[in-house]
Amino acid sequence: MLVKTFGAAVQGIDAIRVTIEVAATQGIAYHLVGLPDAAVKEGYQRVMSAMRQSGIDFPRRHIVINLAPADVRKEGAAYDLPIAIGILAASEKLQPERLSRYMIMGELSLDGSILPIRGALPMSILARQLGFEGMIVPKANATEAAVVNRLKVYGAETLREVVEFLSGEGTMEPTVVDTRAEFAAESTNFDFDFSEVKGQENVKRAFEVACAGGHNILLVGPPGSGKSMMAKRLPSVLPPLSLSEALETTKIHSVAGKLPRGSRLMTRRPFRSPHHTISPVALVGGGTNPMPGEISLAHNGILFLDEFPEFSRTVLEVMRQPLEDRTITVSRAKYSVDYPAGFMLVASMNPCPCGYYNHPTKACECPPGAVRKYLNRISGPLLDRIDIQVEILPVAFDDMTSEQTSETSEAIRRRVIAARAIQQQRFASEPHIHCNAQMNSRLLREHARLDDETMAILRDVMTRLDMSARAYDRILKVARTIADLDNSHEIRPHHMREAVSYRNLDRSSWGASAGSLPF
Repeated sequence: MLVKTFGAAVQGIDAIRVTIEVAATQGIAYHLVGLPDAAVKEGYQRVMSAMRQSGIDFPRRHIVINLAPADVRKEGAAYDLPIAIGILAASEKLQPERLSRYMIMGELSLDGSILPIRGALPMSILARQLGFEGMIVPKANATEAAVVNRLKVYGAETLREVVEFLSGEGTMEPTVVDTRAEFAAESTNFDFDFSEVKGQENVKRAFEVACAGGHNILLVGPPGSGKSMMAKRLPSVLPPLSLSEALETTKIHSVAGKLPRGSRLMTRRPFRSPHHTISPVALVGGGTNPMPGEISLAHNGILFLDEFPEFSRTVLEVMRQPLEDRTITVSRAKYSVDYPAGFMLVASMNPCPCGYYNHPTKACECPPGAVRKYLNRISGPLLDRIDIQVEILPVAFDDMTSEQTSETSEAIRRRVIAARAIQQQRFASEPHIHCNAQMNSRLLREHARLDDETMAILRDVMTRLDMSARAYDRILKVARTIADLDNSHEIRPHHMREAVSYRNLDRSSWGASAGSLPF
């Protein structure tokens, strides 16, 4: 007898349908075809043991299983459950009438329990698109898959439970998730708040500008000045995720297996902070079994690189293209996948190897030329892609002991949201542009026009500091964002002065004194 069950394979962050065709005839043999990897092939032993432990005799038949389409590689143990159900139906131990109504995925343990899988969310999205009535997944993945509405998602704990449900002898209740209610309730809860930060008002302002325009930012300061501490508070001032952004972000983390058990829709922007020993593949994605890298896991959120110059040159250089294109294409001999990479880069570094160059109380012990050599670990083209470069100094004792309450993240966030609303209206006719940091040259000419006085300031700065054309564009984008925060249609001279002050590392006298602008 020939029967078909239905599953899915993940490619990139999306899923494609896989039809599991099972034919059972007279004889004793087992054949699995359709480009399975080793984990899929080893499923035979898991399926056989799970059936026996569930009180089901493994059929003594000649069984041939085809995973179609045969030219797509099938990876992982998630095909155990649909294969087991197909074997039982093809051996006439289970009626096949209901199989066409459900997509089935799950890994079997030897005792018949069903283990969690990766990519349940993109699979459930595919199931709804293909018109399946429901989807059967491991219990641990049920809430994740149930984020998709108009699809009945059943979470199963054992093989016996699935067999009884499909044979009509047992029942399973579909998992229900009120996506919008949970999204609204959780999107404003944060563990850290800027009200806890004493002093550093200029850095808070730089963060506000960066979040308002989606700009990349680099913090340069000595150890203990609060770089990492403030960076962790950035998600609390970013605009909340839209429902579509939350769904896309959750899909990426689902494919990577980074969602905690029982998790649902991600309601907060991701904050990824890889160690400086990370490899290029771990950063951009790929590998033998292609997986999203850190830059994709940070999509719609923040990628924080602490100790920026300590990352290998190769790792840093692979970020140049994703920073511009907001996507990464991983191409290997046997596959090519596209991962989204629309992240905001936040980096921090010491000003020199000893960490105390330009420190107000501690002397720098580095030899001559060490400061410039340390900075040169980061290439010029990569520095040019960072819109805001701000120097941070230790907090003064009076500020540290002050009882005065700092501005809350919620207050800053309201201004950021208002500025983003202006940009959404501005770029309403540009489908791939969402904030000022993404403007191309055409949009800059249209939305960042300067009057004579403002242009004179910019011309003087560009000439004195010998800045690149890319730095020119970055300054204009930041100035446009500052004007948006000021609810100003025109970029005024004070907007331009503030924007130029955020290019600290471009100054020939960098590190001499804060605020020593060349005008």
